Amino acid sequence: MFHIVLVEPEIPQNAGNIARTCAATGTALHMIRPLGFEVSDKYLKRAGLDYWNLVDISYYDSFDELRAKYPNARFFFFTTKARRRHSDVSFQDGDFLVFGKETKGLPEELLLENEETCLRIPMFSEARSLNLSNSAAIAVYEALRQTDYHGLLETGELHEHTWSELDK
Repeated sequence: MFHIVLVEPEIPQNAGNIARTCAATGTALHMIRPLGFEVSDKYLKRAGLDYWNLVDISYYDSFDELRAKYPNARFFFFTTKARRRHSDVSFQDGDFLVFGKETKGLPEELLLENEETCLRIPMFSEARSLNLSNSAAIAVYEALRQTDYHGLLETGELHEHTWSELDK
């Protein structure tokens, strides 16, 4: 199982979308306070749809509290300031993918302390950043791709219909 960490997320719709991604991928979600919304926020609930019961979610008062709970874990910090691409690292089951708040990203001191594990999702230089929920989805699916989508359903099934049945 991978872990997504949101450090002080501000927008409930982003957190809800990320929770839905976590539910669909078996990824644990960790939120570091303060949050820019109440966990009962209707936009948060709506974005997560009816997947909330599938999300393994934990809350912390600081990043240090999370790190103390998982002292041997590998943490990767996603930022536009990183030198390495997200696809340049070999992810392993149990890795933590860390994202900052929408308006400011991760704290500079956290990035400086962890420079070797800071990762960037490539984009045009004119763009400031990607949407937080899109970034989290890109990151977790790269990690899952590298681990052969372990545990995920990989096939779908089309329902057979004739065109005349669809026209009715």
